[in-house]
Amino acid sequence: MEEEGSIKLPLPCRELATEVAEAVLDMEGCPYEAQAELLLTTDREIQTINREYRQTDRPTDVLSFPVTDYPVPGDFSVLEEAVDCFDPETGELLLGNIVVSKERVLAQAEEYGHSVRREFAFLIAHSVLHLLGYDHMEEQEREVMEEKQREVLGRLGIPR
Repeated sequence: MEEEGSIKLPLPCRELATEVAEAVLDMEGCPYEAQAELLLTTDREIQTINREYRQTDRPTDVLSFPVTDYPVPGDFSVLEEAVDCFDPETGELLLGNIVVSKERVLAQAEEYGHSVRREFAFLIAHSVLHLLGYDHMEEQEREVMEEKQREVLGRLGIPR
């Protein structure tokens, strides 16, 4: 986990991100140990990344960069022959990269009237689902993703 900028989130980010990611992977029935990279950054830096990779010149709360393209979200059977999605040293499944704006975490927690912990956990759950092939471009996809996010945060006892 890397951290950019002087803004600090008032919570144990690494531990909470790990707890949420593991809960998502357990809920999805991931048969592998897995790893993802997490970058906590500023609005300015996430805007630069968003512009470079998504051609959207504005800050956002979270970006997800999956290693694997899942034809069916959360279908780990496609990985059986995909050697390049596993760390050759550890054998762990490489999920991808998560970039979180600390400024957006703080602002959205206040805007939505819940804790910083809840907002950060939500963004991690949301991003890990993206790394597993879930999306929310269509209404049905959005509903599935929202239900999964609610379920995992509920399992962890992180209320809205």
